Amino acid sequence: MSNFSKISHPEVLWAQRADKVYLTLALTNAKDISVKCEPQGSFNFSAVGPKDENVDFSLELYGKILPESCKTQMGLRNILCTVQKEEKGWWKRLLKSEAKPAPYIKVDWNRWCDEDEEPDNGTDDDDLKYTSDDDGSGSDDGMLYLPDLEKAIK
Repeated sequence: MSNFSKISHPEVLWAQRADKVYLTLALTNAKDISVKCEPQGSFNFSAVGPKDENVDFSLELYGKILPESCKTQMGLRNILCTVQKEEKGWWKRLLKSEAKPAPYIKVDWNRWCDEDEEPDNGTDDDDLKYTSDDDGSGSDDGMLYLPDLEKAIK
């Protein structure tokens, strides 16, 4: 008999740039994280949640991607996956399907950038990093911070 149970899906927040898609998975204290990206746009995620529940889901993304350039970063409260698009350009939506996305998939308004607002000053959004306080006393553990804009402008 297994102590593992299965939860449907963590909340998935998404945003895009011309060259990549950001997927933020709201999953606290996950273990055994596995992300598999396939060229045709398949994104597969599995992990073990904080109460030993299995989390396993797949997304068929709108366009083709570069699996070798997909990155995953762990935060205390979520997991950030950066998926590299095969061709630079703005997708009409996240998923291939034209049907309304599942209720657990939402726009990440904190990361969202409209096509005409995307900075083209040579800065890379990979400068966005998770930060956390070592002593655990801060209320913003696992939060995302933007790079210093004054440095980016110079």
